[in-house]
Amino acid sequence: MNEPAQLIADMGRKARAAFAKLTGVSDAQKSDALVAAAQNLRAAQSSILAANQRDMDGARSRELSDSMLDRLMIDEDRLEAIAAAVENVAKLPDPVGQIIDRGARPNGLVMERVRVPLGVIGIIYESRPNVTADAAALTLRSGNAVILRGGSEAIESNRAIFEAMSAGLVKAGLPENAIQLVQITDREAVGAMLKASGLIDIIIPRGGKSLVKRVQDEARVPVLAHLDGVCHSFIDKDADQAKAIAIAVNAKMRRTGICGAMETLLIDQDYPAPGPLLRALIDAGCEVRGDDAVLELDERIVSADDSDWGTEYLAPIVSVAMVNGVDEALAHIAEHGSHHTDVIVTEDLPTAEIFIQRADSAIVMHNASSQFADGGQFGLGAEIGISTGRLHARGPVALEGLTTYKWVVRGTGQVRP
Repeated sequence: MNEPAQLIADMGRKARAAFAKLTGVSDAQKSDALVAAAQNLRAAQSSILAANQRDMDGARSRELSDSMLDRLMIDEDRLEAIAAAVENVAKLPDPVGQIIDRGARPNGLVMERVRVPLGVIGIIYESRPNVTADAAALTLRSGNAVILRGGSEAIESNRAIFEAMSAGLVKAGLPENAIQLVQITDREAVGAMLKASGLIDIIIPRGGKSLVKRVQDEARVPVLAHLDGVCHSFIDKDADQAKAIAIAVNAKMRRTGICGAMETLLIDQDYPAPGPLLRALIDAGCEVRGDDAVLELDERIVSADDSDWGTEYLAPIVSVAMVNGVDEALAHIAEHGSHHTDVIVTEDLPTAEIFIQRADSAIVMHNASSQFADGGQFGLGAEIGISTGRLHARGPVALEGLTTYKWVVRGTGQVRP
C-alpha cells in the first residue's frame, strides 16, 4: 500500500474508533469542547495569522486569482468570526437523539424515527481555511468523526487552526481523533479518501467544479455535493426601483468570490428603469456583459456570448439579459442555472409566488440578496456547504444535514403471528 493510501486507512480506523466513543458523549460535553476550541483559536491568533501569511505569500507567488486570495486570507476580524461561529455551533440544539416522528401500531408496537450521526465524514475542500473550523465544529456537534483534507494553498493555515481546535477538544475530554487533518498535500490522498469504503461513510467536497467532478467521478462512498453557484436575480416589471438597485449591487459586489454571489441578472423588458440599475453595478466596479437589448442601455456594457449564461465568474463580472416576464425568466434559469440560489425582486405577490413555486433551486428568495445563501444567515450557526442535489439534504447543510435516522421499535412482548 502506498503512503497516502496507508495514511488514509490509518486515519479512517482511528476515526471509527473515535466515532464509537462519541456515541457516549453528552450534549454538554460536546458544547463545552467547542467553547474550549473557540477560546484556543483566539489564544492562537498570532500563530494562525503568521501561518496564513505564509500561505498568502505562496499563493501570490503562484499568481492565484484575486477571488482565491480573498477566500484564503485571514485577518483578525475573520479569525474572530471563525471563533464566534464555533461558539455559535456550541449553542445550537443537539440534533442527535431527536425523535422525528412517533406512531403506534394496532398491535401496540411504538415506532420512532430517531436522529443519529452519519458516522465518519470525509471533507475535501479548497482555499478557505475557515472550513477547517466550521467543518470540525459541525461534525463534532452532530456526533460525527471527521477527516479533513484542505487545499495545498491553505496547508499552513489549516494546520494552525486544526492544532488550536484539537487541543481544545482534548482539554474538554473528547477523543483526540474525533477530528483529523490530512497533513500531506499529495493529491493521491484525495483518491484514497474517495475509495475508503467501510472507513469513511460519506464525502463532502467544497471547492471548484474540477474538484467536485473528480469526487463524483471517483468516489466509492456516498457524496453530498454541489457544482456551480450560478445564481440569478430576476428584476420583475413591478420591482421597487430602490430595492432592485440595492439587492443587485449587494448580490454581485458584497463578496464576488462566494457561491451565493449573483452571476446573472435578468430584467423584465417592461421594467421601467433598467439604465440606473446597470449604471449602479458599473459604478460599483462591475463589468456588465449583456445581450443585444442590454447593450443599448450603456456604452460601457460589453457583449455577452453563449458561454456567459452558465458561468460562475466568482469575480466582479455579471451577465445580464432582458426577458419577457416571469415565465421567460424561469425558462432561462432552468436552462442555465445550477439549482443553487435564485431571487425575484417584485412587489407583486402573485408573481413572486409563481417564481417561488416553480424555481427548481435549493434556495429561492423574494426581495433579498442572494448573498444570504449561507448557513450562518439561516440561523444554522455555520455550514458544511450548499447542497444542490435532491437526496438527503438540500440547501445549507448544517447539523441536521449531518445526521440520518434509525427506527426504534418499542414493544411489550409482541411476537409476529
